[in-house]
Amino acid sequence: CSQFWILKEEGNKHFQAGQIDNAIDCYTKAIKSCKDKSVLAVIFRNRSACYLKKENYNNAASDASRDAKDIKALYRRCQALEKLGKLDMAFKDVQRCATLEPKNKTFLETLRRLGADIQQKTTFSTDSRVQNMFDILLSEELDSDKKEKAANNLIVLAREDAGAERIFQNNGVPLLLQLIETGKPEMVLAAVRTLSGMCTGHKARATAIVHLVGIDKLCSIMGVDTEEIVLATGNLFQCVYDALTGADKRDYGKEEALVMDSTRDLKAILMALLSVLNSKKVSGHGRDQALNLLNKNVPRKDKKNQDHSKTLFTIDNGLKKILKVCGQIPDLPDQLPLTENTQLIASVLLNKLYDDLRCDPERDNFRDICDEYIKGSFDPNDMDKNIHAINTLSGLLQGPFDVGNALVGKQGVMEMIVALCGSEREIDQLVAIEAIIHASTKMSRASFMITNGVSLLKDIYKKTKNDKIKIRALVGLCKLGSAGGDDYSMRQFAEGSTEKLAKQCRKWLCNPSIDARTRKWAVEGLAYLTNDADVKDDFVEDEAAMRAMFELAKSPDKTILYAVACILVNCTNSYEKKEIIPEMVQLAKFSKQHVPEQHPKDKKDFIERRVKRLLKGGVISALAVMVNADSTLLTDQTKEMLSRVFLALSEDPKDRGTIVAQGGGKALIPLSLEGTEKGKAKASHALAKIAAISNPEIAFPGERIYEVVRPLVNLLQSDKEGIENYEALRGLTNLSALSEKLRVKIIKEKSLPEIENYMFEENDQIRQAATECMCNLVVCKDVQERYMEDGNDKLKLLVLLCSEDDEKLQIAAAGGLAMLTAAQKKLCTKVTLTVQWLEILQRLCLHDNPNIQHRGIVIAYNMMCAGEELAKKLIESELLEILSVVAKLEDQPRKQPAIDAARTCLSKALDLGLIKPFS
Repeated sequence: CSQFWILKEEGNKHFQAGQIDNAIDCYTKAIKSCKDKSVLAVIFRNRSACYLKKENYNNAASDASRDAKDIKALYRRCQALEKLGKLDMAFKDVQRCATLEPKNKTFLETLRRLGADIQQKTTFSTDSRVQNMFDILLSEELDSDKKEKAANNLIVLAREDAGAERIFQNNGVPLLLQLIETGKPEMVLAAVRTLSGMCTGHKARATAIVHLVGIDKLCSIMGVDTEEIVLATGNLFQCVYDALTGADKRDYGKEEALVMDSTRDLKAILMALLSVLNSKKVSGHGRDQALNLLNKNVPRKDKKNQDHSKTLFTIDNGLKKILKVCGQIPDLPDQLPLTENTQLIASVLLNKLYDDLRCDPERDNFRDICDEYIKGSFDPNDMDKNIHAINTLSGLLQGPFDVGNALVGKQGVMEMIVALCGSEREIDQLVAIEAIIHASTKMSRASFMITNGVSLLKDIYKKTKNDKIKIRALVGLCKLGSAGGDDYSMRQFAEGSTEKLAKQCRKWLCNPSIDARTRKWAVEGLAYLTNDADVKDDFVEDEAAMRAMFELAKSPDKTILYAVACILVNCTNSYEKKEIIPEMVQLAKFSKQHVPEQHPKDKKDFIERRVKRLLKGGVISALAVMVNADSTLLTDQTKEMLSRVFLALSEDPKDRGTIVAQGGGKALIPLSLEGTEKGKAKASHALAKIAAISNPEIAFPGERIYEVVRPLVNLLQSDKEGIENYEALRGLTNLSALSEKLRVKIIKEKSLPEIENYMFEENDQIRQAATECMCNLVVCKDVQERYMEDGNDKLKLLVLLCSEDDEKLQIAAAGGLAMLTAAQKKLCTKVTLTVQWLEILQRLCLHDNPNIQHRGIVIAYNMMCAGEELAKKLIESELLEILSVVAKLEDQPRKQPAIDAARTCLSKALDLGLIKPFS
């Protein structure tokens, strides 16, 4: 290699003299003359410097890459890559250089400069992309596929904060307004969704968009008749509202003063939404969305919050507008456009507003406004005004019942209802009968109606030939006939009458020639009549009626949700039952008090038969659709009833596979996270039942499996029943066996203290389930560290559980101890602090159950590996004899793991010199 060194030196001289071409020739010849890679790296680095001088950046980068570990070569490659425009790669190289030499000013300066260049390039690139997307969308020539792609890209970009800011800074809002002005549905939808992304969590942008676009403009977009656009605009309003009310936690610095006070904008939004309610230019879907937004944002979510000024403002400025919506009669001319759901959503809003009031004067004011509105609508010369007033009353009876109930008792109201019942106009009779039905909701009112309304309804039912009137009259009779609930002794009508009413309801329900709105009333009737066990049994045996009801439940009309939920709760007997204490029953009989009686068909075997029939009829798919209804009408009370039904359906382990196969597992997750406390607990319990015996990856596919953890952990609270604790523990055991990510999720939900507490539980099944769960969790380092902490008896408890008589408990405890001692040697020494630890270990190693024996011998092996002193203590005990006996056994599949483990223990003892082989 002497020639090599001569060529290298000549190359260096040419380089210093500025003769770059000559230097390259010398370095190239030197490379050909030597094959020593460590020496060649220096030449490649030098030739790289020559190529940089010649601006041949590709060759410079290639030569510098020959030894990327060398800091000079690394920096030269960075220089070459920068010139080639590969800024990201250049930045990585100089970043590595700065890490190796953090005080090198050249590296630090290059790092800063490249970082700024990349940021500028990214910004410029994003800006050009944004402009390009708008050019495509506003072009008249390009095809729809390109426009759709550009629209989707714009929406995705707006969901990222940096992208949303670039759209905003690049005149995005005026350009989005141009898209909206085209009037093309796909363009309007893209623009609205992009605006939503820009507003989400950003008060400054939300404020600017409110002023640039205008609240009235947003309301007009929400007023169109395209449901998809209406929903998107409702979401935009919600994003703006959330940003303005404090969901945005950013620090704006000097801009803070500009975005802090959003009171005026919030008030303007509220006024605009109230104006939408009575506008004839607004579609039914738009009105629904305005009501939904008011439902979600006006009443307090937390009653501990003292500020209910939004509710008072809404009552003062909008209560009459909401009442007008309730009173609309779609069959009459000159009415507001409505959907099937509008009036019930308005009733829900009225109920929430009334419930949000804090004192009697506020409630009196609410009642006075309602009273004044309804009285002001009565007109002896205009029947349309009268039925508007009675329909408004029906809306109140479906919402704040006490307010409506008080108005029914006012002079002239009941007389007007009776007069309407006797009218020759179909619409008058329909409105009057519906008012009677809604007025019979509470049992105290039902007794008044039995005296005054039953004969009236019977008369209408017999005389009318109009199915619409006939079915509503029948529902009124159904409701009055079910006033005694499921109390067999409190039947309002003669034996067999309720079955006849139910049979007629089922007949109408199954008749496809009757419109869906009328068939819905048949479901309402059955909701009351299924309090009777005879009716329940007849209903589940009528498969056609069941399937017809399930199809209605899947329809866009969500006013039926509550009635369907009632029927299912009644058929499964999953309603709240009062505990009957025999002594109290005897006492009640002695004092001649009424004692509720159970119907013979409400016993367990009849209930189980009905559950099987419902499952066969397709109840799970109907429930899944009902749960996914994005509507205010899916109230917390309805959710609770659906949760109760799910729990009743999952009682038999054999049925849980059917529930999973039809989407029940997925449907239970939202029910377990939202709604009433009882409802969430019932849904969580049903989830636990499924998770305990199913393959969770099939029952809850994808990311949903992680959403199951929290509901199960919530069931571990001490105020829950033992069966809920037990099945939650079993479900968590099943989940924790699947992956490390799931185990970490369970630990993050702060479940460990609860699981540890249940390991002390007196109930054997709960204690076993908790120990099995802990056995799966001990592979996590966080759990191991808890066991290693000084001053606790967690490990001692695990050792003592290994001595219990219950074999399943022993397997779980010994398995957990085996994994802990294998992972942490310190714990092997800690085991010896337990009294009788050696005796417990010997009993495990001698156990008849091969699974327990195997775990015991593995624990012994782990302790022998933890230190020679501990190993010596084990070998000097009777454990050596036990291991020898097991090791000498003939190979057999059942005991092979234990035999192999015993032989491994003896080999370890041999290696440590604690025993000697036979000569």
